[in-house]
Amino acid sequence: MGILDSLFGSNTKATNASFDDVMNSMDDQDVDALHGPADYYVKPISLQTDADLTIVDSELKAGNVVLLNIAPISRNPTKLKDSISSLTTMAKSLDGDIARISEDKVLLTPKRMKIVKSAPKATRG
Repeated sequence: MGILDSLFGSNTKATNASFDDVMNSMDDQDVDALHGPADYYVKPISLQTDADLTIVDSELKAGNVVLLNIAPISRNPTKLKDSISSLTTMAKSLDGDIARISEDKVLLTPKRMKIVKSAPKATRG
């Protein structure tokens, strides 16, 4: 035990978590290898049907951030456009935000959380 550990204590659960535990927890939705329960979560959801829009809505209302995979419906441009329109209306009505972060991913945030949509410009010095 080091001096800092004796002064401030140590979180042995976090420091003892192995690489395998962290990597294998991806398949188990109820396991967080490093921490206990959280107030809010980042939830990955795959948009395949209209029922998934309801799931996104309930997650945003619960205060969670949604990382939405739109690849399953991207082959149908009309369905994709309608879904994005619904998601945009949903996010704005909840005072949240929405942004496309890659070809297949859309990020949605809950109430009072905004997404910075442009990177700050570097200053030359």
